[in-house]
Amino acid sequence: MDGIYILGNDVVFDQVIALINSIQAHNGDRYPICVLPYNEQVERLKKAVANYDGVSVLEDETLFNRWDDFVTKAWEEVASRYEFWNKGGTHEGIHRMGTHRRFIAFDLDAPFERFLYLDADTITLLSLEDFFQRLDANDFITYDFQYKDPSHVFNMDLEETRNFLEKDNNAKRIFCSGMFASKAGLIGAEDREKIVASLKADQGKFLYPQAPDQTLLNYISIILNFSYSNLSLDLPKEQVTGCCVTSKHFEEREWRLYDKGNPLTYLHYIGLSSKLFGRLCGGENIDFPYRDVFLHYRYLKTPSERPEFTGKPVPYNAPPGFLARVKKKVKQKLGI
Repeated sequence: MDGIYILGNDVVFDQVIALINSIQAHNGDRYPICVLPYNEQVERLKKAVANYDGVSVLEDETLFNRWDDFVTKAWEEVASRYEFWNKGGTHEGIHRMGTHRRFIAFDLDAPFERFLYLDADTITLLSLEDFFQRLDANDFITYDFQYKDPSHVFNMDLEETRNFLEKDNNAKRIFCSGMFASKAGLIGAEDREKIVASLKADQGKFLYPQAPDQTLLNYISIILNFSYSNLSLDLPKEQVTGCCVTSKHFEEREWRLYDKGNPLTYLHYIGLSSKLFGRLCGGENIDFPYRDVFLHYRYLKTPSERPEFTGKPVPYNAPPGFLARVKKKVKQKLGI
């Protein structure tokens, strides 16, 4: 069975609902949707998805434990991990452990045989059928431009890492872990043992611990040599579109976005804090790129709940006001 996974919890509630609505708006009930819980904080999501046909929240402690165990063993072999994680405030455990729950999609005991995975901070804008059709020829499909910036995927300070990526043109296989299509069973028990052994054999230093799930999944795809297609490289150049909210030139028409006349498949609100979406849906008149597209899908099925804004919206990255700056300086001076 084909289906779609979303990683989320109640912290990103509004984004998950917007994404679910956008998927169903362009695909109907063709693909069931399963929310992979980032952590145990999913009670609000459970209540909300109960009102949707074909949407569920995964509850399978066996799967959670199986992949949590693998992730823990894998990161134990990365000697530099705490050097990075301590700077980010993670002093014990795995940094952003919940992000690794996307790996569950590869398990044969997971709900879908073939799947599309999406981070909660995305909105789909077209039918997703093409991704599943392309899985007939490849085991792993992406559509992004992360290969242009490997420094957020691997530790590029090391010559050994650069050599690793130059071999067999591995650098072109780099992808963003926020969206990909693949198949259950692609990372089996023996494969997981192979990955841990490879990391233990001094390749753990290749990983970039600040993006833990992304670096590990990219490493796995190279070591296991997934048959791979990135549509940003494989589509005709005149058909390729961007996907990131940082691109300001997209044209909005009827709640879709276009890049030089070509419709975007999805929009990734990368770099925008989940708190922004919560504040916006709570009634704060905050502005950010393609805000109205998000609001359209967030309240597509509950238009009466959409907040009404008055006055001029405040840019999400507006500098703090005078009073806020004063408070910040006082706290810094007092060390609080």
